Amino acid sequence: MNTILIIDDNNDIRENIAEILSLGGYTTLEAENGKKGVEMAVRLKPSLIICDIMMPELDGYGVLHLLKKNPDTEHIPFIFLTAKAERTDFRRGMEMGADDFITKPFDDIELLNAIETRLKKVEILQNKYASNEDGANKLVNDLSASGLFNMDLSAYDTESFSKKQLLYTESKRPKYLYYLKSGKVKTFKQHEDGKDYIINLYKEHDYIGYLALLENAPYEESAEVLEDAEVVLIPKDDFLSAMSNDFTIASKFIKLITQNVKEHEDRLLNLAYSSLRKRVAKALVSIQGKYSASTQQIINISREDIARYVGTATESLIRTLSDFKSEKLIEVKDGKICVLNMEKLKSLLY
Repeated sequence: MNTILIIDDNNDIRENIAEILSLGGYTTLEAENGKKGVEMAVRLKPSLIICDIMMPELDGYGVLHLLKKNPDTEHIPFIFLTAKAERTDFRRGMEMGADDFITKPFDDIELLNAIETRLKKVEILQNKYASNEDGANKLVNDLSASGLFNMDLSAYDTESFSKKQLLYTESKRPKYLYYLKSGKVKTFKQHEDGKDYIINLYKEHDYIGYLALLENAPYEESAEVLEDAEVVLIPKDDFLSAMSNDFTIASKFIKLITQNVKEHEDRLLNLAYSSLRKRVAKALVSIQGKYSASTQQIINISREDIARYVGTATESLIRTLSDFKSEKLIEVKDGKICVLNMEKLKSLLY
């Protein structure tokens, strides 16, 4: 059961909030001033804190400042309860790390909804996401589904893109964040010799192109549709605004995608030093994980694109796939690759 710490010098308000929260299924703690509130928070580590601003001994801003400085309490959701509704007060609190403001007098449902939302955010942010673009996309999708990421996809234009059509090209300035409603997309970089190197593969419900937006820099790659796609165009300013509205969400998101740089470096080392057999096995495992139903393990992507993902000639890829087929690691049906022994294929990576 979640425990809520209420810090308020007004006994009636404090007891009223405690009663509402108890009826809502929460365990409550009470502190009659900011100093005691800090002491209780450090000692008892509540799930969430509701704190008045104007209090004797230590006001709400002081409470928030001390708790954010302490590694043991810095991640506890913090909601200000205040009779003041000045924009400068709101801005100051949010810049210091407050999660929400509730203005007195407040509605019981408003209070309970605010608490539920903040606890839900903590639960999502504590999830173990893969430290790459897949993990970042999963984080944003979870936040959007819970209403914590303030981008309403239904409010934006949706465009249809045909196979081989480009979403964006290398060196162009970004205008949109792209959300893939359906279809498949690859991002690739063209080398001086004219060959393409596939950087990443995207499936439905993925977001594409956010790194250039966050860096405010031109695209370092191009994005091409692999399979007819429906794409939502989210304006750059809306995405950046949604990210800047919540530091903890932005921090988590950025940590996940910065790990993706390491992933790309590892892939380049793999291309340089691993055998073709290992590289093809790694590519099949990766592509199957992105695009295939776990029960079927079917890979429906062209040999040319698999070769570009591996970083080899199509002819070399086909020879290796033929070897895998003779070893009963895969079979080919109607031009599609079906993985027969995923565990053995994975073992080839080591």
